[in-house]
Amino acid sequence: MSSFITQDFLLDTQVARQLYHDVAANLPIIDYHSHLQQGEIAARKTFRNLTELWLGGDHYKWRLMRSAGVTEDFITGNQSDEAKFRAFCKVLPLAAGNPIYHWSHLELTRLFGIDLLINEKNAGHIWEEANARLAKMDTWSFLEQSNVEIACTTDDPADDLLQHDEIAASALKTRVLPAYRPDKAMRINAEGFIDYLSHLGKVSGVAISSFATLMDALAERVAFFHARGARISDHAVDVALPRERATPQQLEALFAKRVQGGVLSEAEQSVYLRGLLESIGRVYAKFNWTMCLHIGAQRNNNSRQMSRLGADTGYDSISDMSCSAGLASLLDALDLSGELPKTMLFCLNPGMNEVLSTLIGCYQDGSVAGKIQYGPAWWFNDHKDGNLEQLQTLGNHGVLGTSVGMVTDSRSFASYPRHDYFRRLLCRLLGRWVADGEYPHDMEALSRIVRGVAYDNAKNYFGL
Repeated sequence: MSSFITQDFLLDTQVARQLYHDVAANLPIIDYHSHLQQGEIAARKTFRNLTELWLGGDHYKWRLMRSAGVTEDFITGNQSDEAKFRAFCKVLPLAAGNPIYHWSHLELTRLFGIDLLINEKNAGHIWEEANARLAKMDTWSFLEQSNVEIACTTDDPADDLLQHDEIAASALKTRVLPAYRPDKAMRINAEGFIDYLSHLGKVSGVAISSFATLMDALAERVAFFHARGARISDHAVDVALPRERATPQQLEALFAKRVQGGVLSEAEQSVYLRGLLESIGRVYAKFNWTMCLHIGAQRNNNSRQMSRLGADTGYDSISDMSCSAGLASLLDALDLSGELPKTMLFCLNPGMNEVLSTLIGCYQDGSVAGKIQYGPAWWFNDHKDGNLEQLQTLGNHGVLGTSVGMVTDSRSFASYPRHDYFRRLLCRLLGRWVADGEYPHDMEALSRIVRGVAYDNAKNYFGL
């Protein structure tokens, strides 16, 4: 027995332990942003072994293994599943400080009941025992065992959502809802953009021949998604938005240039994206949706590996672009017309923490607590220090008790212990503030904060 992941893991004060065990630990999970595949849920997919579950498509672990000197044949290559798993176990002990070390042990303990250190010595035992338990599990098992009340997937506007209908009619206890992510409409320079317009037009019943008709088609699909339970949209904002609003004529000219075979410059792409976000934001406001903006990823840096392995394989990083002025201008334009939807701002650059946590206070209007949200620590920030810094920064500049809490942002059905990780850190922070005399030992008030951030706020904010 390792005794590493104890009941009081990360909880270093009595108040933290009381808040976690009495309030946070058993609350249901609302995972409002994930990359789980609805088809795998509908089909009740099973996993052939721990490698498929843990390492299949997990670019977090792939980056770690590469950095530790593991060759690609043990990561995405043709080595056996067991050999890949053993390679991961061999190097994980080197990753002190990396959240994957904590996450992996939490998953092993919470999901499989195996209390062993993950290392080369224990790899064989873990492989055999975990695989034996995994043989009796499927995607539903992970959702229900982790007490996931609601899980939102990430879906293209043109998706027919038939698998979501199938899931909704099933006996699965977890509600699985679609979330709207129009990346293909936003990435105007992408090779498949023109073909996508044709497909979206057929699905929406709108002949797309202009920027205005593209927005009509996207609005039609918002209504379609809304009828199937969607209440959240998500947008990757990987370029800085311009301060100046584009005119309808400018947007039509940019759209026409691309349709006629041209390629937009980076500045033109920014203008197009700003116009699209402003237009679709008004639609979200009409339906009382939340608009999530994920800002600051610098994607596919390694062109050699991009051509070999494709996107989302571990070659993204944090961007240092400046985005505050254009972002404020977008929010202001929507606010001026009374059409600013509930909005969440996530930024991959931790240097933007103070910027975003102060910007959200400029557009609160009392219609809902925390209408503009400073999103939780995301991707490269989702580690112990990053989570604590996000919570502390929101506490410094906003109202911590209005936060809608954590998301997995994950493709893995084994990732739900990350919510447990976040809840422990939230209780740890509050407990330390009490111990340091910075907040009173008022368990009623503290419990309200914990319950709100861990569960209640998300349910109320998103209308789920």
